[in-house]
Amino acid sequence: MGARPSSPLSKRQQQQLRGGLPAWTLGLNWTYLMGGRRQGQMDGLLRTFLPCYRRQLAAAVVKHIAQELGPKEPARCQLSHTKKLPRIREHQGPLTLLWGHPPQWQPTFCVLRGDGCLEWFSHKEEFEAGARPLGSAVLTGYTLLTSQRDYLCLLDDLCPNSSGDLVQEESLQLLEEPVRFVLFLVHPFRAHLCFCAGTRGAQRAWRLSLQGAIRLRATVLQRSKAPAACAFLDAVRLYRGHRGYSGYSSGDSEMLGSDAEVLSAELMRQLLPTLRPQTLRSLRGAGRIRARACSEFLDAVHTAVLAWASAGLRAFQPEKDALLAALERTVRADLEQILQQRAQRAGRIEAEIRDALEVCLCRAVNPQLPQLTVALLSPVEAMLGAVQTLLIRGMDRLFSHLRKNPSGPGLRREVYEFGEIPWDPELMQACYREAERSRSHLTQLAEPFGFLRVRSLVFGAQDLVQQLMASAVTTFLQLADKCLTSALDCSQAVEQLEKVRGLVLKKFTSDSETARWSFTRDWLLGIIWPFVWSQLREQSEVDGDILAVGSQVLTTEGVCRDVIQGLLLQRIDRGVRYPGSGVTDSCELCELPCGFWELNLSQPEEQPVLFIPELFSSKNGSFKWLRTKSRNGELDELLTLELFFFFKQNEIKFLFDFSKSVSTFTIGYKLNSKSYENVYP
Repeated sequence: MGARPSSPLSKRQQQQLRGGLPAWTLGLNWTYLMGGRRQGQMDGLLRTFLPCYRRQLAAAVVKHIAQELGPKEPARCQLSHTKKLPRIREHQGPLTLLWGHPPQWQPTFCVLRGDGCLEWFSHKEEFEAGARPLGSAVLTGYTLLTSQRDYLCLLDDLCPNSSGDLVQEESLQLLEEPVRFVLFLVHPFRAHLCFCAGTRGAQRAWRLSLQGAIRLRATVLQRSKAPAACAFLDAVRLYRGHRGYSGYSSGDSEMLGSDAEVLSAELMRQLLPTLRPQTLRSLRGAGRIRARACSEFLDAVHTAVLAWASAGLRAFQPEKDALLAALERTVRADLEQILQQRAQRAGRIEAEIRDALEVCLCRAVNPQLPQLTVALLSPVEAMLGAVQTLLIRGMDRLFSHLRKNPSGPGLRREVYEFGEIPWDPELMQACYREAERSRSHLTQLAEPFGFLRVRSLVFGAQDLVQQLMASAVTTFLQLADKCLTSALDCSQAVEQLEKVRGLVLKKFTSDSETARWSFTRDWLLGIIWPFVWSQLREQSEVDGDILAVGSQVLTTEGVCRDVIQGLLLQRIDRGVRYPGSGVTDSCELCELPCGFWELNLSQPEEQPVLFIPELFSSKNGSFKWLRTKSRNGELDELLTLELFFFFKQNEIKFLFDFSKSVSTFTIGYKLNSKSYENVYP
């Protein structure tokens, strides 16, 4: 496809797109494609969205100030947080780009900027001279393909009738000719970029750099802890819910990038179902030619939509600043009254929805919770293990250079490279790919809840381990700087660094444990909450009534959402337990089949085995857990198998013992506080 710079439409074209005025063409009948609408799409979106945003800003300020003025929890993180923000490592080099009209493979010099913008120039000298690039693209929402076959299949999916087309244009044949070391950047409504590298090594370097840029551009709002950023994301979910969509069930691209990018993607999502097929029918040529031309046309539309979204948010900024200042004054002055009012309303709502929530959880959530929890924990544990290995390897490398040459440029270079480990895509790739491997399994498990944001989940896990590595590296360098002095000889310096190494690894282990469970808990809530909210929304009789008149600090809907999320977290916390925690009670009051579970975290040789709740459940009772003991951790040398069952207040245990020459089967049970046991050979 011939890539070209994303340039804004003309003023007249923007007016016509915005207000549905007389038709304009880019080879298309635009009034026909837009259905003749006379009201600006983005203006309408902002009119509906901004009230949601105002309410969520108020809720976020209340939460922030309540946490600030409330009782302080002990600090969980032991590692020092780096002051460096997650950054994209710049990358540059020659690539061949499918470019021009008609498109041809042409050599270019490409530069990936630190802000995630990819630029291309005719020659390296033009870049060094500060000339304007031939084209550029911000990588938010893009997906990278390294297979020519996959890209052609994507084009066929966009235009399914391509197999019946008889027109074979030169550009189509050009793209179908085998090309080595390809890099295809594709987007639902942006122009496709087709590159190829000179060697496999260059392709790999570009692939890792581009993937890192795509991730960090996508998660800019999710990484922010500012109340305004959290309020914006919540407002988008509410806006979608009011339009009849569940909070997460329409894919990833709408929640990726900056605030303007998220809103523009939301409008494009609304336009695409009609705009894309009508555009494809209006274009001429073979199917793949039309698919690529459609992507260029949609790119022009998106450029205009993004400009309008940015202008709308800039116009709202003064009002937003004034609202935040007013909320700060109001909430700080009336916090106690606001929290009391919220608690009273929350108590009434909880009493109204608890039974309906319990039914929803028992039918749809509890049976899936064990598998979903393990599916979230497993990749995070693997990633944290890879990070620890990489950290140890980096410290060992430093020690080795210190022993060989305690001074000189070589050691300084090693210290610098050690500090750059978190931002080196090649080194961190071993950690990141563990999350990628779990994507298809997570997608399958989360699908019953309508959750399709697995891409964001994977990005979040990768952000987590990158930040943890950055904190560990920062802590090591800070402690090493304090303990190393010019009075120490080489052996003494190494001895001091060994102590620092041990301390950093202890801190890393503690923070890893906290991060692992916090990540799992947050994403379990993120997966389950929108589904439960959509199920209970009508039954809870929620509306937008303002409880604290004037400042919109509290609304019935907001309090109801908080109550449901709090109850969900209680249920999640029963299953997601920290090591060493006690066994929790099963769902005794539930009258429906309800499988509950507990990971057994006792001796290493005792392996927890999770069951399938649909196979092991009955009224008023549920299997609690299975536990096996095997030799050397191998299940093919099974020694014992224990099965625990809870029926109302009674406990029944089945024990299969295969360790003796004659296998035994033991039934142990407790009835009316008395224990019984029968052993059968």
